[in-house]
Amino acid sequence: MDEMAYCIYGENKHYGTPRNPCAPERVPGGSSSGSAVAVGAMLVDFSLGTDTGASVRLPASYCGILGFRPSHDTVSTVGVLPFAQSFDTVGWFARDPVILNLVGRVLLHLPDADPTRPTQIIIPEDCFCLSSVPSERTAQILVKSVEKLFGGQFVKHVILGDYVKDNVPSLQHFMDKENEGQEYDIPSLAALSSIMQLLQRYEFKSNHAEWVTKVNPDLGPGISGRVWKAIRTTQENIDICNSVRSELRAALTALLGDHGILAIPTAPGDPPKLQTDPATLARFRARAFNLLSIAGLSGFCQVSIPLGMHNNLPVSISLLAKHGSDAFLLSIVETLYDTLKGEIAMLRE
Repeated sequence: MDEMAYCIYGENKHYGTPRNPCAPERVPGGSSSGSAVAVGAMLVDFSLGTDTGASVRLPASYCGILGFRPSHDTVSTVGVLPFAQSFDTVGWFARDPVILNLVGRVLLHLPDADPTRPTQIIIPEDCFCLSSVPSERTAQILVKSVEKLFGGQFVKHVILGDYVKDNVPSLQHFMDKENEGQEYDIPSLAALSSIMQLLQRYEFKSNHAEWVTKVNPDLGPGISGRVWKAIRTTQENIDICNSVRSELRAALTALLGDHGILAIPTAPGDPPKLQTDPATLARFRARAFNLLSIAGLSGFCQVSIPLGMHNNLPVSISLLAKHGSDAFLLSIVETLYDTLKGEIAMLRE
């Protein structure tokens, strides 16, 4: 895994990088890279991984497997070294949706229940525009599958960035302060990303500042910069950030309702090549956290679902459900999976 779980690529200058079984010249994703690679390489049927910012969802996407980040604080983190405890989750990987569901039912202590039909599948057009992968290989595959299983009336198209801007009033303060003069495809989601990362840095500092300043560990260049930036973080804007978090959860809960699903790209594009230059990785990271902060800051559950290969690289889509709807989301994946595979197969014919 990445040093101190503080990276989304899976590279480690001390112990090497696990080989991505889908794309050996590409990063496996991090920080839970080893867990994802073990499942993707068929060494195990499932594995566990922590996800604070991205560390189950991105490795699952890059390694072509299923990855589940549960609703925050629904799976015990006892025994886990905290990174940022108000974001830390214990998630899991699998290749088979049945196994993904079974593991979830054990970890979440869920009783057996009949599958529930979704009330709506929301497709945020602006989020799919962030991705370099054509929507025909992601969103349209999902839409066709939903239409076959449930009917077209369940699909709803929105502009998520506008919805967030209009329904999270405290966000405007942060956008004015942080995003002035910067270019983002979705300014409101970029502001969410900045807020999430600030809160995580603040919590990381409270957990690890004493050790970092005393030991001065030898860290990789990208990780070292993030760690020391966290150590210098102050309490400024923390209260307003927490207000944004509460407002976002309420706004997205209202948008989805009890059994709604939000679909987004898991990642903004193909897995980066191994040893990509830091400037390129920084731009990719910024785009990635526009998407990853939605579940991270709201505490919602999210699953990354593989959609085969495009240009010989793995493709995925993510589904999100409101906080506490983990059983519902796991059952939806199991219901959709074979139909999704059928749609992917038709593209190859």
